[in-house]
Amino acid sequence: MKNLDLSTLPAKKRKQIVSCLRAGIQLLYFLFLPSVFTAAFNGVKYIFTQLGQGEKIEMTAFVSALLLVCAFTIVFGRFFCGFACAFGSLGDAMHAIYGIICKKRKKKPRCIKPELAKKLVLIKYGILLLIALCCFAGVYQKARGTSPWDVFSMLTARKLPNASYKIGIILLVLILIGMCTQERFFCQFLCPMGAVFAMMPILPSALFNRNREKCPSKCGLCRKRCPAHLEIDGDTPLSGECICCHACQVTCPRKNIQIGPIDTAQEEQ
Repeated sequence: MKNLDLSTLPAKKRKQIVSCLRAGIQLLYFLFLPSVFTAAFNGVKYIFTQLGQGEKIEMTAFVSALLLVCAFTIVFGRFFCGFACAFGSLGDAMHAIYGIICKKRKKKPRCIKPELAKKLVLIKYGILLLIALCCFAGVYQKARGTSPWDVFSMLTARKLPNASYKIGIILLVLILIGMCTQERFFCQFLCPMGAVFAMMPILPSALFNRNREKCPSKCGLCRKRCPAHLEIDGDTPLSGECICCHACQVTCPRKNIQIGPIDTAQEEQ
C-alpha cells in the first residue's frame, strides 16, 4: 500500500481499488492466519505471568509473534489492525452487512457519536491493565471461559466452545452487535492488543499526513470517514489510534493526504 500511487486516479476508482485490495488481504488472513492476534495476545499474557512469578521470560512462539507484530507496527503503523487482524476483519464484515440491511430497509444506521467514541477508546487501556494485573497476580486462569477472543479463536479453529465458555460466548455476541452499529467497535474500544499497538512509537514515514493549506475550511471528509474520527495530522497524541485503513486517503477529494512527511518544497513546485 505504501508504494502504490493512487494519486492520479479518480476518487471513486481509488476507493474501489483500496476496498478490493483490503478485502482480499483480510480474507486471506482470516482464512489462513486467523490466530496471529491470539498468538500476540498470548505473548502479552505470558510476559506478565512470568514477571509475576519471578520466572525467566523465554523466547516462546507467543513472545516471538508479539515482538514481530510490534516491530511491524513501529515501522509500518497499525497495518496489521487495518488489513490482517481476523477480529477486525470480522468487525468490518458485520458493519458492512448492517449497512446493507439498513439501506434496503431505508433506515439510518445507528452509531455512536464521535464525542462519546473518543472517550470510550480509554476502555481498552483499562482492559489491558486489568488483564496484565490478573496475569501478574496469577489469577487470570480463574477467569477461563470469560474471554470473547478465546471463543473466537476456537470458532476460527473449527472447535465449538463448551458450556464453560458461556460468559465468553455472551460477550462475543454483544461485541458482534456493537460491531454492527460502530465501525471497528472492538478495535477502538475493547481490544487489549489495540491498546498495546496504540502505545507503540510509530516512525514518521508510516504516519498519515495532510496538507492543511490545500484543504477547504469546511470539508472534514477525512475525519468523517475515519473509523476513529481522527484528525490527519501526522505525529499527534492520537496517531497510535490510526489503524491504517487508508479510508481518509482515498476519500480526500483533493488528494491532500499521504503517508510520510509532506514535502512542502515539492508541493510549491
